[in-house]
Parts: sequence; C-alpha cells; structure tokens
Amino acid sequence: MSEDYVEQVLSVVERCPRGRVTTYGAIADVVGGGPRQVGACLSRHGGPVPWWRVVRSDGSLPPSHHDEARQAYAEEGTPLRRSGSVDIVAAFWSPAGSGRAEDQRSRSR
Repeated sequence: MSEDYVEQVLSVVERCPRGRVTTYGAIADVVGGGPRQVGACLSRHGGPVPWWRVVRSDGSLPPSHHDEARQAYAEEGTPLRRSGSVDIVAAFWSPAGSGRAEDQRSRSR
C-alpha cells in the first residue's frame, strides 16, 4: 500500500463531518482500490483520524469497535437505529466531489 494511497484515504476520513459517516466503499470509489483495501489502510494507519465515521454499507462496525465508536457517536450526535448501528440513510456523507483525494485521482489518469 503506497504512502500516497494512505494519505488519500486518511484525507477523506478527516473531511467527514462530525455526526456523519461514510462507508469503506464510498471512500474506495473516490481513492481507488476496494472497500477491503480501505479497511486495511484504516486498520494500520487510521488511529489519528476519526475512524468511527467509516462504517460498513449497512451502518454497522466490526464488533471490536462498538464501545469506542458508540461514545463518539453520542458525543457527535450521529443518528443511530434501535439496533445500535448507524442510521446510514440519515447520517451518510458522500466523499465524492468533496475534495482533494478525488481531484488528485482525476489528475493522475
């Protein structure tokens, strides 16, 4: 995984607003690769960014993230479903067209 790719993924995550979420797939659509590659990048390098704002397409997180993420969701006012998953319809933020990572990708083509 290149340093440039890592920087692009982290940049997208940093731009996701408080109280909103995006998905691994939405980030992959902007920076390239696939959702699993984005997840691997965040698992290795995502500590300094608001990683809890990146969820699965159904609004869920891996079980190991629940406690820490729930606290962040409460503090940020992120819409949740009764199940505890993020209400993806109400909270989704699309990174497409929202900044630097997409611009860099377009220029590199």
